[in-house]
Amino acid sequence: MDISAQRNSNIIDGMTFCISTALLAACIAGGLYTGTLHRVHSDLFRILTTPGPLITDYFAVGGLSATFLNAALCGYLMSASMHFLPGPSHVNTLAGYFLVIAHAFYGLNLLNMLPCFLAPFLYLRINRLDFNANLHVCMFATCFSPFISELLFRYTQGEAYVPGEPTLTVKGVFLTLLFMLLLAFVAPAVLPDVRAWHKGYNLYNGGLAYGLLGFLLYNFLYRTMGIPAPTSPTVFNAYYELSGRSYALFGNCFFILLFLGCVAAGWYLNDRSFKGLSLLFTDTGYQSNFAAKYGMPLCLINTGLYGLLFLGYINAAVLLTDGAGFTGPTCGVIFAALTFTAMGQHVTNVWPIILGFPLLSVSAALFNHLVGGTHTWTISMQSHINSVAFATGLCPLVGRYGVRAGLAAGALCAALCTATSSLHGGLMLYNGGFTAGITVLILLPILERYVKTPRDRMRSYIDLRDMMTIREE
Repeated sequence: MDISAQRNSNIIDGMTFCISTALLAACIAGGLYTGTLHRVHSDLFRILTTPGPLITDYFAVGGLSATFLNAALCGYLMSASMHFLPGPSHVNTLAGYFLVIAHAFYGLNLLNMLPCFLAPFLYLRINRLDFNANLHVCMFATCFSPFISELLFRYTQGEAYVPGEPTLTVKGVFLTLLFMLLLAFVAPAVLPDVRAWHKGYNLYNGGLAYGLLGFLLYNFLYRTMGIPAPTSPTVFNAYYELSGRSYALFGNCFFILLFLGCVAAGWYLNDRSFKGLSLLFTDTGYQSNFAAKYGMPLCLINTGLYGLLFLGYINAAVLLTDGAGFTGPTCGVIFAALTFTAMGQHVTNVWPIILGFPLLSVSAALFNHLVGGTHTWTISMQSHINSVAFATGLCPLVGRYGVRAGLAAGALCAALCTATSSLHGGLMLYNGGFTAGITVLILLPILERYVKTPRDRMRSYIDLRDMMTIREE
């Protein structure tokens, strides 16, 4: 391994450890802020033992402090795995880390993620594959964590299940072990070839592959078996109603400090300069590894700047429209938006996709006005806040096909996102990535047919030039 790759690996390890530590510090600060630090252990237990289909708000279930503690513990586990397993860390594992801590705010916790995270190691061991090189596969498999909570605490109990009073059953543990065995061999197998479906234009490979797998598992376990569909739990935490604004203030302060810290760290590690950042911002993001091409210091800067952009969008959406507000899922998707800032996403190729959401909202309102319908959704609805974070994974479309393709991609994701979660019952956490995958399957053939990339235009020019040369001869 060359020196630059080792340096990138060290920065990735340090970055994940520092973010996990920031989450732990936010747990303590959040506990002092809301006066709930003394009960964080009981609040965390409630999070660990509560079924969590989309979109289960851990702020509502366990409170501010316990939710950040859950994210910190999950983050430390991922960071330790990256650091202590032999071999260098890479951008795929960084992406997996961001997705784990993102969903630790809604649906994923230290208990239900462990079976999903550990199961693929059996596949890696049997096939003699390097653990660290494929660690991201184990991280991505945690998107099935809600299935574990359902099987352990609710699936086999039926009407006997009492919310807030978890009970383990022998049948539930047995089904969980079977699910782990299935996940161990199926999840790693379906992931690699999915890139061919979308030709590299959707960065969230796991969203499309695991969305289809989740569709199969949900329909078999529930619809085929005649089991009632799972629902999100009711609010257990009385402190959540203290003040929605206070949660927004706390979350904004946390993310602003975190993102400014990323920019400052990247600037310092990049010889105290922003040199090379403009080159990164011109990258198409198509099948691109920013860390290998530009170095992790610039990726850190990109992460911070992109995070500030997305945070600004979330605040604008919450302030200007009626919707979910600064919930646990809202905090989580801010982390999810950062997933591929080291391998495709940057400020200049994501803004058209983000803008596609309000564009569709305005268009839908005008259309509804013309036909006499009722416009019932806003860009700050929880489903649309979650979807826009994952829709930015379609940024290679912007890099290759331009701004109009990005606007169309964002608008299509906004139109589809409220329907896709019902396909897997909310038990597969990468619903936004699943929506983005379906979007690119619809949009890409149209773009390839009607929109020429710069490379296509150059090829047409060369063909025309050759034809003219032949005619002259």
